[in-house]
Amino acid sequence: MTQPGDYGLPAGSLHHVLSEVAVERAAQDAMWGLQEHPDGTGPAYASEADLAKQAVTRAVAEGRVTWRHILYEEVLEAFAEEDTDRLRAELIQVAAVAVKWIQALDRRAQSSAGPQTVTGAAEPDATAAS
Repeated sequence: MTQPGDYGLPAGSLHHVLSEVAVERAAQDAMWGLQEHPDGTGPAYASEADLAKQAVTRAVAEGRVTWRHILYEEVLEAFAEEDTDRLRAELIQVAAVAVKWIQALDRRAQSSAGPQTVTGAAEPDATAAS
């Protein structure tokens, strides 16, 4: 059965990656404790975000889009936000793209190792997270 976030991937892929993220977060807390920093974001980064969006659009049109293009665009969109709710929404998109990229790495590693059980038929458009 296809689980949300596992489309085109081995069953349980999303759960596995998010579990790894939780372990890393716990390690960060153990190392650094509570961290309170300013966001450091705002409209000063809007032009960089626009350039990143244009780069993704070009790369898609030319058939050469990469995960780096997509993640970089999402990060710069987050940097350009000063509204806390909108910043949070952009950071969720950053995290979602990073997780999807990790899943793609895992899928490639498994496909080179032999047959696997995959959920779904085809991977949806990677730029949909933008």
